[in-house]
Amino acid sequence: MTSANEAATGTSRGVARLIAPYAEIFRVPHAWRFSVAGIIGRMPMSMAGLGIVLLISASTGRYGVAGSVSAAAALGMAACAPQMARLADRRGQGKVLAPLAAGFALSVVGLIVAVELNAPSWAFFPPGIAAGATMPALGPMARARWSSLLAGSPRLHTAFSLESVADEVCFVVGPATVTILSTQVHPAAGITAAVALCLAGTLWFAAQRDTEPPAVRPVPSSSPERDRLTAGSRSRLAAPGLAVMVPVYLFIGGMFVSIDLSTVAFAAHFGHKALSGLILGVYAAGSGTGGLWYGSRTWRAPASRRLAITLTMTVAGEATFWAMPNLAALTVVIFLCGMTIAPTLIAGFSLLESTALPGRVTEAMSWLSTGIAIGVAAGSTAVGFILDAAGPRWGYVFAASCGFVAVIVCLSGLALSRSLRAA
Repeated sequence: MTSANEAATGTSRGVARLIAPYAEIFRVPHAWRFSVAGIIGRMPMSMAGLGIVLLISASTGRYGVAGSVSAAAALGMAACAPQMARLADRRGQGKVLAPLAAGFALSVVGLIVAVELNAPSWAFFPPGIAAGATMPALGPMARARWSSLLAGSPRLHTAFSLESVADEVCFVVGPATVTILSTQVHPAAGITAAVALCLAGTLWFAAQRDTEPPAVRPVPSSSPERDRLTAGSRSRLAAPGLAVMVPVYLFIGGMFVSIDLSTVAFAAHFGHKALSGLILGVYAAGSGTGGLWYGSRTWRAPASRRLAITLTMTVAGEATFWAMPNLAALTVVIFLCGMTIAPTLIAGFSLLESTALPGRVTEAMSWLSTGIAIGVAAGSTAVGFILDAAGPRWGYVFAASCGFVAVIVCLSGLALSRSLRAA
């Protein structure tokens, strides 16, 4: 009995140590409001692409057109998100987010109308691209708020951990929700729900002015601050490390989507395609678990070293997926490998935040999300041909190859970049 009580006490203390850092950051006034609003408002990131595919394919029966429109929307987001983030740094998040949310809603309505009226396929692309271009990127903006509120605090990486776990939650709940709504209610119901969540979360987020980072304001022409801001605004890169980090995240995005699609094909190969969603949910659960644990600890190693270690561990684990004998083994291994994903992304955001130029933190972080989006768009196309021609195991080999390139670029960039090593 005593042993059982001691075990229970030890477990309680462990849970308390895990939760304490997160409770600490939420003591910041109004922090929970923008964090929750950011989670609601970023749900369309995981819903819009799939919602577009389900909407168009249900009406036309053509998955090729549906996938092309979805990819065009992703490229529209990749092209415009960093520019919108830069504008938010200059003008303030609140002034940028409301027009973006309205533009996204109108674009999706235009797409739904075009599909319902059986318009020609080319007519789907303009509203699809516009929807991607105007989709608010609340993840980088939420991280920018934490960066402003916790500047210099060791708990900043705890906040980044929380946001990474929130991303995982969105990518578990979002696709399942849009699939159920689009298949069981109406083909347009899934993408309509994405619009509703975007409007609710984005407008609530934009209304939280107390936690909004200050916009870059003019300062006296003779001050050192003026010189720093001028240099930062003229620089093509929002952070010196972007030349290294964007390619790394691009190949990470290719790796992620290749694993997702290969897992669906792998499950179908064994006659249990329906289990692919559960397996990918376990993958995301592993990432969320690792992210919560990672964020509860204080790390002495620099972010560059943590990124190199966690990325290498991630790729090393995922390089074994091709050899899994069955779905049960894959499920166990995919959970363990998932535990290093969130720490990898957290270290990358932390590294970039510490090297971003004055007044361009949101823009710098949005470039990482853009890199992943481009990697997802390109990787999904490439791995699709591989899966058709060679099967799921070679899809996993392609995913591991993307990861291997990401590791090489990361390690080489860290070795050559003084700014990243010193961060």
